[in-house]
Amino acid sequence: MKRRNMLFAGTAVAAGLAGVGAAWWLRDRHAAVSAGHSSTDPFWALEMETPNGEMFKISSLAGQPLLVNFWATWCPPCVEELPLLNRFHQEQQARGWRVLGLAVDQPSAVRAWLKKSPLDFPIVMAGLDGTDLSKRMGNLTGGLPFSLAFSASGDVLQRKSGQLSSADLVNWAALS
Repeated sequence: MKRRNMLFAGTAVAAGLAGVGAAWWLRDRHAAVSAGHSSTDPFWALEMETPNGEMFKISSLAGQPLLVNFWATWCPPCVEELPLLNRFHQEQQARGWRVLGLAVDQPSAVRAWLKKSPLDFPIVMAGLDGTDLSKRMGNLTGGLPFSLAFSASGDVLQRKSGQLSSADLVNWAALS
């Protein structure tokens, strides 16, 4: 009986230490992506291919507020929010806001989707590397959709995992 109690106590201590370690790891990881715009500097240096095969420099959008959206054609909430993002682009463009879509998808699927449902803002092909990029930018789960709002100075103002709402966009537009 004494041995059994020792085994339970050892297991409880190990589980507790594992929980503390995981919490510490997540705290440090969150701090790294929350430490301001230094964690996103490499983002501004990226060049990505558009669905038409042209190269797009992310730096061409620097100096103005920017909403970045990671999405895929196979993701229902992503596809649902794209018309909302397109309206945001149309309504906020005069105030300096830009929108950029990063498709975490196959180029052929994105081209087919855009042919049926064109968007007024630029789309670039992030491919499967888009998941890793979104994680480096604060998407801890790697899920889609994932969106960020940047200030004109390049600082991250907001992040959201999951589908954006009209209220989110109204709040984000007020940040600039």
